[in-house]
Amino acid sequence: MNGAARLFRWIYESEPDGVWAAPGRVNLIGEHTDYNDGLVLPFALQERTLAAIKQRDDGLIRICSSQNPNEIIGIPTKELAPGWPAGWSGYVAGVPWALETDIGFDVAIDSSVPVGSGLSSSAALICAVGLGLNELFGLGFSRRELARRTHLTENEYVGAPTGGMDQIASLLCIEGHAILYDVRADSVDQIHFDPIGAGFEVVVVDTMVRHGHAGGEYAARREDCELSAAKLGVATLRDVAYADLDSALDKLGDEQLIKRTRHVVTENQRVLDTAAALDADDWPAVGELLTAAHTSIRDDFEASCVELDIAVDMLLDSGALGARMTGGGFGGAAIALVATEKSESARRTVRSVFADNGFVPPHIFTVVPSAGATRIA
Repeated sequence: MNGAARLFRWIYESEPDGVWAAPGRVNLIGEHTDYNDGLVLPFALQERTLAAIKQRDDGLIRICSSQNPNEIIGIPTKELAPGWPAGWSGYVAGVPWALETDIGFDVAIDSSVPVGSGLSSSAALICAVGLGLNELFGLGFSRRELARRTHLTENEYVGAPTGGMDQIASLLCIEGHAILYDVRADSVDQIHFDPIGAGFEVVVVDTMVRHGHAGGEYAARREDCELSAAKLGVATLRDVAYADLDSALDKLGDEQLIKRTRHVVTENQRVLDTAAALDADDWPAVGELLTAAHTSIRDDFEASCVELDIAVDMLLDSGALGARMTGGGFGGAAIALVATEKSESARRTVRSVFADNGFVPPHIFTVVPSAGATRIA
């Protein structure tokens, strides 16, 4: 059932002009590298956000969602300005601002992407609305340009200092593939990724520990990376070659900046190594790289949390080939590459240990590399 269209009819008492869907994403590997002009390897989820939209002729935007169906937010397009409105509706209001259109519209939102779980619910929302407005208003933006502009929505309108990976993944992924995205080169390579066909599942453990990207620790890590680059005399940490890492670290003289830099540079190399392992169908190597990535982001980038670390440890103890935190961190989700026959046992173990520790019960599910954003009605 199309929950967004159903909500639209109920709230606005009319039919939408169309419904667009955009997926969340799992970043297989490559964490906190995108805003360092680095490399990432995300894939799109089957979980998506739906936006039912109808054009208006009075320059007014009206927003509602199935998560809070009794609230309708109205905003004149001429009053759009970064930071207003606050909250989730700002992600919608910022889209026409980034697309430089003053055409009004009604929109109803429904989503199956967990919020705050590191699976990019915000980009799914922005991209569903962005694709819809682009097609409905005939704005003519390519998907690459649409990804750039929707990234502006998150960075400049909402004020969340995220990289551009999420929008690229939501708009450009294809089924059965991950995207090797080189941020600096703005290049995309589709990497075949079919774990189920190889006898594995990608299991996601949503720890239910929620985070926010509009400030706090995420922004602090980005500042650390920028300071490290400045001290090294380079534009971004992408300019530090893996072969030159030791000499670069010697120049920093600050333990915190050394750790942040070491994570970013080694993580870029792990992305390349993971893409090569997938091309070679070397699934054990993929698993080892995932686990090494978690160790790096836990110890050097210090972006994990107790629940994530326990989830990763339990998944590995249950026979996963590899496991790691995914997303911005400080909460959210862990992923694991698990043989299909071990998947259910791994889930039981994680649930049991979370219960023993008095944690909120986790949401555990399998994700499948899926297609990017599209019109569905």
